Amino acid sequence: MPSEPELPAPVDRKARDEAIVADYRANGGVPAAGSPQLVVLHTVGARTATVHVKPVCVIADGDDLIVAATMGGNPAHPQWYRNVVAHPELTVEYRGDTFRVRATTEPNGLVRDRLFAEMDAVIPGIHAYQDRCRETRQIPIVRLNRID
Repeated sequence: MPSEPELPAPVDRKARDEAIVADYRANGGVPAAGSPQLVVLHTVGARTATVHVKPVCVIADGDDLIVAATMGGNPAHPQWYRNVVAHPELTVEYRGDTFRVRATTEPNGLVRDRLFAEMDAVIPGIHAYQDRCRETRQIPIVRLNRID
């Protein structure tokens, strides 16, 4: 009787994120060669009011930072996005600096379309992610505007 193929071990996302943030901080927010630029979000839990730390890929748009709530094309929005909707003022770490921002979801239109296309530079496959979750959600594009 043939043996069952081994499934890959589940990813411990929390441990992975902690390692990414530790490396990010150790390098002063400068990405390694060939790695995308990141921003570390300090969100406040929508239900718990607990602070959560989440590294995400980012691009700049003028003075604002832009992130996409892709979650790999899963059918539900990522928790960090639900937290940002509930508590839109948050702290971020970006390129060795820490500051407060106000998050807004970019509305449908030409600006959102442009930003979504530009996110492909840091999230290869973002279009496939949108195709994967098209039936349940549109991937939010989030603008982080510095407030301090």
